[in-house]
Amino acid sequence: MELYGYPLKAKFNQPRPPPPKVLPVANTVAAGYKNRIPYHPESFSMPWMPNSYYKAAALNPTLSPLTENFPGLPPTKIVPFISERPNGVFTRHTLDDWHRSNMTNYKESETTRHNAERLRADLTRTIKDVYQQAKRTQGESTKNLGERINDIEYWKSELCIELDAMIRETNSLTDMQKRLERALADTEGPFQVAHKCLLNREKRMGIDLVNDDVEKQLVTEIKIIRSCRERLQQCLDTVNSQLMCNKEARQELEKDLADKQMGHYIDNKCYQLKNTSRGIHYFKGVERIDATVSVPETWARFTDNNIFRSQSARAASAKLRASTESLLMGTADEMWRQFSKVNDAFTSRITETANAKSKIQTHLAKTRQEIFQLETKIQVIQKTIRDKEVQLKVAQTRLDERTRRPNVELCRDAAQIRLVQEVNEINETLRNLHQCLRASEDMLQMLVRSKGVLEHDLVVKNNSLFIDQERCMGMRKSYPSTVQILGYV
Repeated sequence: MELYGYPLKAKFNQPRPPPPKVLPVANTVAAGYKNRIPYHPESFSMPWMPNSYYKAAALNPTLSPLTENFPGLPPTKIVPFISERPNGVFTRHTLDDWHRSNMTNYKESETTRHNAERLRADLTRTIKDVYQQAKRTQGESTKNLGERINDIEYWKSELCIELDAMIRETNSLTDMQKRLERALADTEGPFQVAHKCLLNREKRMGIDLVNDDVEKQLVTEIKIIRSCRERLQQCLDTVNSQLMCNKEARQELEKDLADKQMGHYIDNKCYQLKNTSRGIHYFKGVERIDATVSVPETWARFTDNNIFRSQSARAASAKLRASTESLLMGTADEMWRQFSKVNDAFTSRITETANAKSKIQTHLAKTRQEIFQLETKIQVIQKTIRDKEVQLKVAQTRLDERTRRPNVELCRDAAQIRLVQEVNEINETLRNLHQCLRASEDMLQMLVRSKGVLEHDLVVKNNSLFIDQERCMGMRKSYPSTVQILGYV
């Protein structure tokens, strides 16, 4: 059977009859499809569609006579109507052909409808199965996400508990570190006092340079303080190393906890996603990307190892704090006993150097007076040089102006000769004055150096007296107490 819209092929024995003047009404068929264009959604994958049907349905039939469509033909070429030729009718098919064609169309239509019904039933079942499968799969994924969230929450709580304990232990060890640093810094003062006492006593002159009991006790005190400082420094290095271990364990815990929080946020977000949620998109090929780096066993073992490492670091830290406390007590008691011995020996060995100090002060006063007088002479020489420079400027200016005399007026007269002599004399005088100035300044520098030597010697003597009488005993009387050495304040 031919499709609608295509002409039927037939052979005629007689001439073709002319068309009627009035064509049959086509509104009953064509009007239903007028201005109807088939819709082809791009997002659907539709099966084969009869394009010939749409082409035929898109035609707009006309009721105008056939002669109006061909106005250029002469009347003799127009085919006459059937009524004008009663003996010749253009027959195409028989009545049986007509009935057989109708029956064939009916059967094909019925078969097509039956197949369409079966297809619709299959599609309904398929769609229902798809929805059920998708719902079941999505439910299982949601359930697995919920279990994963519970696991993450459990390990998060364990990490938080261990992290709090590690922070408390690290703070306690940090306090102990500060106490060690303060104790080590407090030993610097006594060490410097004893060392300065020895150095200052080495500056004594003559019979005062004796190896007395004070010097022996000072040497012993320096050795004890140095030994205590070495033990405290070793303990401080150990505490610093332990703090680094604690910080590393804490950083691992914090990093793991931050990863857990981010993973919990992402999984919780995925857990709450639904088909009606906003922000869902296609990510083509994402299922083929495997960015995982662990499995549940290694994932749980990683966090468990972090917690175990942190617990081991906390135990070592607590043990180190106890040993550090005992070390602080022992070193403080040992240093305090030796400090008392040095003070007892120091009270019997103070001498004075007043004679040397008075002589130095006498020579220093004379040197200062000579410096004052020489500085006055230098100022006079400098003023003389300035006056001579002004006189030299006047003579040179006169010579310069006389070089502008015209022609024969450029005469080497007595004035010219005297001006040249004057310039030479002034230059010689300035050279002598500068030599005198340099000699005076050199002598002034020597006096200043001599003054500095005397002042330095006076400072040394004053320092010796001050250290023996004021600074040494004064600083040793204000020696920090045991509480300060232990680092409690």
